[in-house]
Amino acid sequence: MPAKDIYHDIVVQLLMDEGWKITDDPLFLSYGGRDLFIDLGAERKAIAAEKDDRKIAVEIKSFLKPSPIKDLGDAIGQYGIYQSVLSEIEPKRELYLAVPKRTYETILTEKLGQLILRNWQIKLIIFDEEKRSMIQWIP
Repeated sequence: MPAKDIYHDIVVQLLMDEGWKITDDPLFLSYGGRDLFIDLGAERKAIAAEKDDRKIAVEIKSFLKPSPIKDLGDAIGQYGIYQSVLSEIEPKRELYLAVPKRTYETILTEKLGQLILRNWQIKLIIFDEEKRSMIQWIP
């Protein structure tokens, strides 16, 4: 099993604070004889105005390497693999990439980052690791 990201516990708490139930820590997937582990699986039960329960998978990335491009490449690669597998075995589960505010405000708001987010249709959860607060969900 892979090591947990340094922000793992913060993201777990923030999701629970927003009414999500952590169902898998990590979320185990198997496809074609390969095992994959997405950091978290969570669900939120429907309220009267919603039709279905909602399920998400969350991959948490700290972006602490010396090269933000290397971090971005690693994150996007994992996201793409996980999205491909989820679309086959759990197509209703939405995949999110959780990143700290400083990452979003640097590499992900730059022209290159915006291009990647748009072309790969990446859904984001942005959190403030210092204040331990949720900043924004970008579907």
